[in-house]
Amino acid sequence: RKKTENLKGDKHMKKLTAVICTAMMALSLTACGGNTKEVSVDPDKLAQELLTAVTSDDLSKSTMDLSTVYFYDANNVSSAVAYASSGATSCEVAVVESKDASETADVEKNFKTRVENQKNLYASYNAEEAGRLDDAIIKSAGKYTVLCVCDDTDKANEILKENGF
Repeated sequence: RKKTENLKGDKHMKKLTAVICTAMMALSLTACGGNTKEVSVDPDKLAQELLTAVTSDDLSKSTMDLSTVYFYDANNVSSAVAYASSGATSCEVAVVESKDASETADVEKNFKTRVENQKNLYASYNAEEAGRLDDAIIKSAGKYTVLCVCDDTDKANEILKENGF
């Protein structure tokens, strides 16, 4: 009789465990939705909006192959635009549209490397600008990744939020 009660208890415990595991998996799947949101922005327009709203520096549009500046794989990118200072300040704005949202993690990593490299460079001659890089904004949404080093990070974050970031 005791053995029968133990078996029933084991069955209930197994069912409860299965229900808890199923719930945990469902919750973890919804939490992993990071870069899969449907976002559609024009990289040029977004970069221009950030440029005019959040920096007082006179930034120039880069005419270089941006994959050589930000070290992303050009084969994985649909379009990219960047504005940067002449070197007097660390301000810059870059928007990269990857061909697939799965590529944004690599672009983010490369943007982080860029920020660290710039910090090291500016630390050697302009510590204030090196400090500004501590507040660099790097965000991704959908297949877009943004780097923004600017005067007004609150306004930049507001603009990015309005655009789905």
